[in-house]
Amino acid sequence: MKKKKLILVTNDDGIHAKGLKALAETVKPFGRVVVVAPACPQSGMSHAITVVKPIEIEKVEEEEDFVSYKCYGTPVDCVKIALNQLLGQKPDLLVSGINHGSNSSSSVFYSGTMGAAIEGCINDVPSIGFSLLDLHPDADFSASQYSASRIISKVLANGLPKSICLNVNVPPVSKSEIAGIKIARQTKGLWKEEFDKRTDTLGRDYYWLTGNFHNDEPDARDTDEWALKNNYVSVVPLRVDMTCYNTLDLIKNWEL
Repeated sequence: MKKKKLILVTNDDGIHAKGLKALAETVKPFGRVVVVAPACPQSGMSHAITVVKPIEIEKVEEEEDFVSYKCYGTPVDCVKIALNQLLGQKPDLLVSGINHGSNSSSSVFYSGTMGAAIEGCINDVPSIGFSLLDLHPDADFSASQYSASRIISKVLANGLPKSICLNVNVPPVSKSEIAGIKIARQTKGLWKEEFDKRTDTLGRDYYWLTGNFHNDEPDARDTDEWALKNNYVSVVPLRVDMTCYNTLDLIKNWEL
C-alpha cells in the first residue's frame, strides 16, 4: 500500500485562527496532517526564535491521520520543534497560514507566516506560505482553500528546487471573482511607518505603530501587487540564499 504523505501545518495567527483550520482542512485529502501552531497570535515575528525561556508544547486534538499541538513560542519555534521532536521523520510538505492579511512585497520580511515557511525551506522541506488579504477574524477562506489545493497538488507532484519556497497571496474576493493564479515577482515597495504618539492614564508617552504601503512600481504587470490588485492569486518563489552574486566581483575589488 502506498505510504501517505506527511504534511506539517503551522501559522502565525495562532492555534485558534480560522485560517489555520481552513488550511488544515485543505491538506487533509493529501495525507497525514500534523499541526503545530503558536498558542497565541505571533504576527510580525518574522524569523524570531525563543532563546530566553523553555518552550512548552500541548496536544490539542487527535484523530486518524490528524494531530494538532499548540506551542508556546514563535512560528519558527513551531517548525523547529516539529522537525526535531514531534514528527520522527522529515515531512513531505510544510504549509503555513492561511494568514489573515497580506504578505506580499516587502511585508514578507516581517511575516511570521513566511518565517515559518522559510524555516521549512532551510531544512530542505518543500514549503509554502499562504495569506489572504482580509484581516477580519471571520474572513471567507473558500477562494484561498481552492487556490491552495491547486498549488499544493502541483508542489507535491513536481517538488520545488532546493532552497526555494513559495509565497502565495490571495485577493479578498469570492472564488468566482478570482481571475486566475499568476506566477509573479516581489514588488519593489516599502512600508513608510508612522508612529502615533499617545499618552496613558499616568501621563506617560507611548507610540502606536501605523503606516502605509508605498508601491514603487504600480504599473509593473509581473509583480505580486499588480496581480492582487487585479484579482489574481500571486505566487512568488523565494530563495533562502540572500547572497547578491552580481555584486561579489565588485566587492572583491575593494581594497579592504
